[in-house]
Amino acid sequence: MNIVALFSGQGAQKVGMAKDFFDASATARTIIEEADQSLKMGLSQVMFEGPAAELTRTAWCQPALYLHGIVAMNLLQERLPSLTITACAGLSLGEFTAHAAAGSFSIAEGLRLVARRGAFMEEACQITQGTMAALIGGELQAIRDLAAACDVDVANFNAPGQIVLSGSRDGIAAVVAKAKEFGIRRVIPLDVAGAYHSRLMQSAQDKLAQELASTTIQAPAVPVVCNYGARVVSEPADIREMLEKQVTGSVRWQESIELLIAQGHTRFIEFGPGKVLTGMLGKINKEVTCHCVEDLPSLDAAVSALSESPQ
Repeated sequence: MNIVALFSGQGAQKVGMAKDFFDASATARTIIEEADQSLKMGLSQVMFEGPAAELTRTAWCQPALYLHGIVAMNLLQERLPSLTITACAGLSLGEFTAHAAAGSFSIAEGLRLVARRGAFMEEACQITQGTMAALIGGELQAIRDLAAACDVDVANFNAPGQIVLSGSRDGIAAVVAKAKEFGIRRVIPLDVAGAYHSRLMQSAQDKLAQELASTTIQAPAVPVVCNYGARVVSEPADIREMLEKQVTGSVRWQESIELLIAQGHTRFIEFGPGKVLTGMLGKINKEVTCHCVEDLPSLDAAVSALSESPQ
């Protein structure tokens, strides 16, 4: 049975994530305990117990989501040995999980990279004081014009009618004030720590580039679609460049999914809390199917649905 593995990005985290996996599965316990030993930062305790404000911190939530995605994927593969992952993609932080799943680097190396990335981005948030806003409705060119007028960046092209802008607090305040002039139906200021995927993350990108340069990367075993280029990457140097540029560059998620669908993929699994990517996929293309594995009940449901589906 062939599926595309999708991995959640920052914002999907929630207190209690992976706790039932840990309690019920020796495989999950091994992966999580090894991660705790590797990072020496008590990650699982924050994942399981919070508090939410701590888990939401960039330095915690990025490795937490990476670890959750890896555990969820391993448990599904354990339950369905016939499952074949034919391609991978991940939203922002989830792109690192996708590469680990595809074998571009080891799970341990990916965890180290993600923990460093989260720390670098948290540092950048503290020194830049930026924020973000989601735009609902509006023409693409009008949104680009609005971003230029307010001196902010387009952070995410998530799905039709769902684009996120990122930049200084003053810039995003100007976006909120001017949106109607540019034909934007609704602006939703986001409760985030900083201006992710904008020029304000440049210091984090520079530091991550150094980490990537010393990381052993190989060609992935299955295609991985990168956020920044919205294309398949396979060469180690290209993978490094795309993971680096993604920190300040736009996440072209809609194009990434459309590419996978154009290649003939119709069955997707989201590994991560909250069904965020499943919802986006439904807005991008209603003809494909997507199951989410976020806890034991959803794991059981995915196993049941995939077992009953034609190969």
